[in-house]
Amino acid sequence: MQITLLSIMALGFFLGMRHATDPDHVIAVTTIVSRQRNVRHAALIGLLWGLGHTITIFVVGSAIILFGFVIPPRIGLTMELSVGLMLILLGILNLSGLTRWITETLTAMSPRHHTHSHEHVGWMDRTLGRMGFYQVVRPLAVGVVHGLAGSAAIALLVLTTIRVSVWAVLYLLVFGIGTVAGMMLITAAMAVPFKFSENRFARLHRGLGLASGLLSLVFGLFIVYQMGFVNGLFAHSPKWVPH
Repeated sequence: MQITLLSIMALGFFLGMRHATDPDHVIAVTTIVSRQRNVRHAALIGLLWGLGHTITIFVVGSAIILFGFVIPPRIGLTMELSVGLMLILLGILNLSGLTRWITETLTAMSPRHHTHSHEHVGWMDRTLGRMGFYQVVRPLAVGVVHGLAGSAAIALLVLTTIRVSVWAVLYLLVFGIGTVAGMMLITAAMAVPFKFSENRFARLHRGLGLASGLLSLVFGLFIVYQMGFVNGLFAHSPKWVPH
């Protein structure tokens, strides 16, 4: 029994890491990381995205597993449509330069950290302070939206393989931890070419930023079309299969 539980948890962790590589996830965080100059900050963005994603996966997934909560097709399609709208917004912000302006404005408005900060203040506290409020909230909110869109499919998959409710809920938590780890690795790796190109090839750096914004915009429009028209969210009889 212990071996079975450990194998299920290990599978959940690695599937969580794999889940972090889904195209809509990677595209969304790329639009955020493209403006980062620091690999550590980029990894923290991955951590924040993962936390937001895990919160909604765990809350909504637990409701489905423990209480038999059923998501109606129109609500499910709306949750997935929200991912498309979010990608469109992130793409537009990246292409228009509004992202940097909002970040710089909110960072300037936030209280300055004293240079004689106490030693017990952790690295994360200092990093969050330097990043600014907007840069912290944005990946967290993006993760929450992604978690809403994927929670039903993940919970239903767990229900078909794990019959014990407590194990199934624990699996969701471990799966979420896996997505956090996976996204931290992805964002840290993505920050390297952006950091390298900014110092040496300014034109290439701007091109990478614009490409990430354009990709986010196009992929977001594709998701909106799929959910709204192909799957019938804007019609009388919507068809939704959690995936």
